[in-house]
Amino acid sequence: VTYTGFETESARVTSSDPQNENLSFEMSPQTQSLEEVSVALSNEVKDGWQKYGEFFINNFIGQSGNAKQTTIKNTDVLHFYFSKKRNRLKVLAKEPVTVENNALGYILHFAIDSFTYEYNSTTNLFIGYPLFEEMTGTPEQMKVWRTNRLKAFQGSMLQFMRSMYNKNLEQTGYELQLLVSNGAKDVPVPLEDIYTALNFSKDDSSGVAEIRPMLPNLAVVYKNMRPEPAYLKIDSLAAKNYQLSKLVFAPGETINIEQNGYFFDQTDVTSNGYLGFRKIGDMLPYDYSPMAKSQEPTGGQ
Repeated sequence: VTYTGFETESARVTSSDPQNENLSFEMSPQTQSLEEVSVALSNEVKDGWQKYGEFFINNFIGQSGNAKQTTIKNTDVLHFYFSKKRNRLKVLAKEPVTVENNALGYILHFAIDSFTYEYNSTTNLFIGYPLFEEMTGTPEQMKVWRTNRLKAFQGSMLQFMRSMYNKNLEQTGYELQLLVSNGAKDVPVPLEDIYTALNFSKDDSSGVAEIRPMLPNLAVVYKNMRPEPAYLKIDSLAAKNYQLSKLVFAPGETINIEQNGYFFDQTDVTSNGYLGFRKIGDMLPYDYSPMAKSQEPTGGQ
């Protein structure tokens, strides 16, 4: 639950809890935290959008084909802060960023909690709350959106987590390997049973699956689609016949996965490679279904 000028409140809702029939949220006015004081002292960049706008789009919206058809409609809500001491860019927004995705047929209202880019480690992290709104269009547009949504789903983190939950990774085109760091090189570890190596378990009462990898680094190969040309321009050494990603899990932390593909805590998983390439421009809502007619875009007059 978000509202301008108030702290964001969140709660995990499950159908098994009868108390979820009547939810009540009490919101508190935003107060200036120590972190915000620190940001203020680092001085906001007055011409932030002119200086960092393109960089922000590449690292928030992305550089994929879908991202190229995605625009931010209210850039004036974005505030850019650069810390010379930390060599870090931080972006804040006082109200949700409105994103229009003409490739997938969504208007996305993204309440940014924080966006940071660490130049020393080239690490990008953004946290927030997305709200999807269906766009209306002609039958021809709807057909294109359905096709593009299916392509965006294939090989996505959403499909990967759903496949993990259902234990059908191989059937949906995934191959996984744990990685051991050997100096500057990652060496794959042969596995007889990936689910055992991930310490996979599922609680039938809550309907939540859990994984806790034996090693923190996981190679994810998606064999059903090739990387798109935009990615190969960024990484000319990438494999051409499959999508290769690396997931880094916080050591010792358990990742919880729900049936719709939502997982938590999301900050405990870092994506590199192809999954790191796919950002807001390729994002789908958690209720997206490749088969359900109710998920088709709405037609216009």
